[in-house]
Amino acid sequence: MAVANDIAHWRAQIFARLLLVVFLLGLATAVPSVLLAVSEGMWSIAVIDSVALLWIGLIWRWRSLAYTTRVLNFLSVAFIVGLALLLKVGAVSQIYLMAVPVLAALLLGLRPALVTLVLAGLAVMVLGFEDNANLRLAGVPDYGFLKAAIISVNFMFMTAVLTLSCAVLLRHLERSLDQLHLLNAELRLTSAAVARLNDMVLIAAVDPGAADPATAQHIIFVNEAFERRTGYRREEVLGRNLRLLRGPDTEPAVVEEIERHMARSQPVRAELLNYTKSGEPYWVETELVPLADEGGVHTHWVAVERDITERKKSQDDIHRLAFFDVLTGLPNRRLLMDRIDKLLASSARGGTYSAVMFIDLDRFKTINDARGHAIGDALLCNAADRLSKLMRKADTVARIGGDEFVVLLGHLSHELAGATHAALTVAEKIRAAIGRDFEIAGQTYNSTASIGVTMLPKTGQSAHDLLREADTAMYRAKSDGRNGIAFFEAAMQAEVERRLTLERDLAAALAAGQLQMHVQAQVDRHGRAIGGELLMRWPLADGAMVPPAVFIPVAEESGLIVELGAWALRQACAAVLQLQAAGLAMPLSVNVSPTQFRQTDFVDQVRQALEQSGAPAALLVLEVTEGLLIDKMEDTIARMHQLTALGLRFSIDDFGTGYSSMAYLKKMPLYELKIDRSFILDTPDDASSRALVQSILAMAGHLGLRVVAEGVETQAQADFLIAHDCASMQGYLYARPMPLTELIARLHRNTAVAAA
Repeated sequence: MAVANDIAHWRAQIFARLLLVVFLLGLATAVPSVLLAVSEGMWSIAVIDSVALLWIGLIWRWRSLAYTTRVLNFLSVAFIVGLALLLKVGAVSQIYLMAVPVLAALLLGLRPALVTLVLAGLAVMVLGFEDNANLRLAGVPDYGFLKAAIISVNFMFMTAVLTLSCAVLLRHLERSLDQLHLLNAELRLTSAAVARLNDMVLIAAVDPGAADPATAQHIIFVNEAFERRTGYRREEVLGRNLRLLRGPDTEPAVVEEIERHMARSQPVRAELLNYTKSGEPYWVETELVPLADEGGVHTHWVAVERDITERKKSQDDIHRLAFFDVLTGLPNRRLLMDRIDKLLASSARGGTYSAVMFIDLDRFKTINDARGHAIGDALLCNAADRLSKLMRKADTVARIGGDEFVVLLGHLSHELAGATHAALTVAEKIRAAIGRDFEIAGQTYNSTASIGVTMLPKTGQSAHDLLREADTAMYRAKSDGRNGIAFFEAAMQAEVERRLTLERDLAAALAAGQLQMHVQAQVDRHGRAIGGELLMRWPLADGAMVPPAVFIPVAEESGLIVELGAWALRQACAAVLQLQAAGLAMPLSVNVSPTQFRQTDFVDQVRQALEQSGAPAALLVLEVTEGLLIDKMEDTIARMHQLTALGLRFSIDDFGTGYSSMAYLKKMPLYELKIDRSFILDTPDDASSRALVQSILAMAGHLGLRVVAEGVETQAQADFLIAHDCASMQGYLYARPMPLTELIARLHRNTAVAAA
């Protein structure tokens, strides 16, 4: 065992030094003794001393001999010298024999020591019997054997005490070394494990004399993980305080909590921001545990720290994703709603007025579609930056989706008028800031802002109410021409609710088949019906009608117009067949919205409607507005050619009120133009109106296009149009829109349709 080797090594070291000392002392004492013995003729003493000295010297020099052999030789020398002196000098030499068992116990162990103890005792009893028997001992009877026995027993007792003391002491030392070795091995393993832990470990000793318990420690140990993470070398931190790693952003409240527990010698766990030697911040989960000695005195602190920087970063990322917009870094809808709730509570509590602004970027979709999402994202980030720079620290700028931003202006004034004025001032600044050109990737882009504002608090308001009110006001600003500011009014909400109700009821009416198609006849200069326009009607249960000017815009905004248009197309096919069956075959016009026309499968829808119904395409005229040509003109014209290839014809409705360029007239496969009723209204009394109508009729004539004049209500209007060769007229002068069955009946009764 390693312990045995330790004891053997220790004994070998002791023996080597003992031999040297004995040899040197022997030289110093034996030489004079030999010389003296020779001068006195004591040759036996001289021989014994000389032989003993030479023997000791030989043992000292002959180191290759086994340890036990050398020790036995050394003990033999001591024993023989002791015997010789006992025989020559007398009882006083017994001291030499006493040393032999003690040395045996020290150098060999208990058993060899007991053997030499017995030999020494026998030598004293046998060889020293005569001298001991002749000694005079006070109080002891003058019996030689008794006196010799008493002296021998006392010699044995004292020698045994010394021998056993040494042997027992060495035995206990051996056991202690055994335990110490085990503890050292365990300590080495523990130290190696701690040194290689991924967690950082610090041990600090407590300074009992320090005035401040929180600073009464100095570091005495750090492991390798600590050195790797902090950049400090072990020698740089030893002796320094545990506060070494704290920095400017370390939370004071956490530090106070730690120091409060340390002052009470209580363990504590906390999450703390520490700093490396280079100043890099990192998060740790630290656990500080006090250690006490056997007397219960607090002597050390052990700190185990785990690096949780990545976990903290993940938590921050999760929080950021949950509460902040990824693109702009602004608060998102979730965080916005929370802050609106808090603003409502604080405004009501403090008796102040605040404002919520809903901001929508005008023309953003056009820029985003034309230039791509990268430019659109950059524009949004620039807009977010401009908004943030305008706000106070207490205000909030949030992005809630797309190009929509919301601004919270808190505690503007104790008076509603003052708060409203302040909100308007900020809104004007926002409008001006957004209206400035944006420089992105070397290009200039321009956008404006439509801003809706609502004030708070009002009785019963919630965060959702405020956001809805601001959104409603923003749409009012858009409908008023964009790049403007509108404050929420109760009438706006009523209008929104009316439109929502209308949208719901329209969808229900379409699904229930409650919508109808009426026909308004188109007549020639002689008043004969030569065609008609299908017009959608929505009758209510009470007999009233919802005007198309009311429900068609709602259908456009809600997307219902696509479904309505498909239904109208099927109705047109059925109406053409019904007229044919009645022997009154004539073309019918049906309106197609731009949204419906731009559907990718619109051509297939028309083809399918014609095939399923069997209606002749030549009797169907699709009416489109000039606004259809604003976006993707080439694609639009190509689709029109596909439809004319099926036999359909096209009419431009409300001609002259929309797209101003005439260039498209040469490219489009048109059949007719419809002069808008606004031009007919003041004809023939107004010179400007007369000139416009004459110009349209002349242009259409040169292009070979048929012309239909809408809104003809007086005979003077009709006479003017006839005089200028207008091919077809439509209006209340000739007929109001009516159900197809009624029109068929009238056409059967008359060659012309009388005004209703």
